[in-house]
Amino acid sequence: MSDTASSEPVVQAGKGALLVLFLATVIDMIGFGIVIPFLTYLVEDLAASEGIAEVGLWVGLLMTSYSAAQFLFSPFWGSVSDRIGRRPVLMIGLVGNTVFFTMFGLANTLFIALAARFMAGVFNGNLAVARAYIGDVSSPSQLNTRMGLIGAAFGLGFTIGPFIGGELSNPAEKWDLFVDTIFETYPYLLPCVAAGGLSLISFVYAYFYLPESLPKAKRSKKDKLNWSVKLAKSFKNSYSMLNRGAISIIIWATFLFIFGFTIMHAVFILYTGMALEDGGLAYNEAQNGRIFAVIGIAGIVTQGVLIGPLSRRLGAKKLLPISCFVCGTGLVLIPYTQAEHATVQLVLVAIIVAVGSGLFQPSSSTLLTTFAKHEGINLGVVMGAQESISSFARILGPLTGGIVWTYTVSRGWPLDYHTAFHLCGVMMLLSAILSFKIKTIPDTSDEESKDFS
Repeated sequence: MSDTASSEPVVQAGKGALLVLFLATVIDMIGFGIVIPFLTYLVEDLAASEGIAEVGLWVGLLMTSYSAAQFLFSPFWGSVSDRIGRRPVLMIGLVGNTVFFTMFGLANTLFIALAARFMAGVFNGNLAVARAYIGDVSSPSQLNTRMGLIGAAFGLGFTIGPFIGGELSNPAEKWDLFVDTIFETYPYLLPCVAAGGLSLISFVYAYFYLPESLPKAKRSKKDKLNWSVKLAKSFKNSYSMLNRGAISIIIWATFLFIFGFTIMHAVFILYTGMALEDGGLAYNEAQNGRIFAVIGIAGIVTQGVLIGPLSRRLGAKKLLPISCFVCGTGLVLIPYTQAEHATVQLVLVAIIVAVGSGLFQPSSSTLLTTFAKHEGINLGVVMGAQESISSFARILGPLTGGIVWTYTVSRGWPLDYHTAFHLCGVMMLLSAILSFKIKTIPDTSDEESKDFS
């Protein structure tokens, strides 16, 4: 069966499998966030040695290349996992992470750094495959809670990634142990090695404790195709998901949500670092880092603890627009923080944003899985399409935020430094409106469901 998927779980996976999926997702987000503290300095060093003046351009290219690669290759890995199984694809990704994280830390030219960053994104298609794995082994009543676990890993990775990147950069300047070693020659190698080491540990754990979730009888049976044909078919499959009733609505709602959320990534620190007399908070790097830590921790609590009870009480369909309204409210309130009460107000706003985001991700994934199983569509294709569109939103969001900020920050109301955050709210509102169009969730049986032991 090449184009259908069973509506029932097919394997009883142990807790070790759930831990592997958790670690794979954490590492995915560590890979995204680990470069944030030191990327500008890395580019400055390499640009100076090569006589390149366009530091800002190269910082932008390196930031977007990771998400661009995920956008291009997530559908590919999702389709491959439908054909050869989830386990080998997850393990390939973990090996790729180890190799290309290390390559990035050893980069001595901007081109090598760009190539390493892009390839790390190529092999970090694990999130879509991890969600498909959860869909394979979960009953309808378990989906939201288990998708919430993946979401908690997402938040944890985004929280500790920048921490690792900042704390382990330039180790020779902090600890004598690293003086006159390769870590002094390559001052940003240690955080990359740390991330690669985590990925390698996860690979070993996966080898022993991650069972395959997709039996051979349920895999797509296709003649072997070359890479370009596979990639073209992956794009075709993803495009087909954008015209597939409720599935397309969920995917487009996800795009709008992530687009609005990642606009904030570009403009948050621009706002908090702005001078008090200009309306900002005059924050430094440490203060900004603490706020992002609050967002990460609140997201972990939401997706690891709150999503289960809330989904049982309200259901994923109701939670989707609620999450959009909650997150949008928090994003719009950010630039209205008063400097004299900045810490308390910004922490509260950050929690609102994190709760909204934490509710959205597992709810959208649960709805996608439910409709895909009901319509007999391979989960790898559906999740790959969702992650591809999400990666595209993560590319456009920061770029849009930076452009809007540049053209509005020095203007007067209504087009001033508030505007980019208002745009975040508009995107959330559009996502909520779109989510109201989702039809009634199909009633799926859970008689043959198997629980994690």
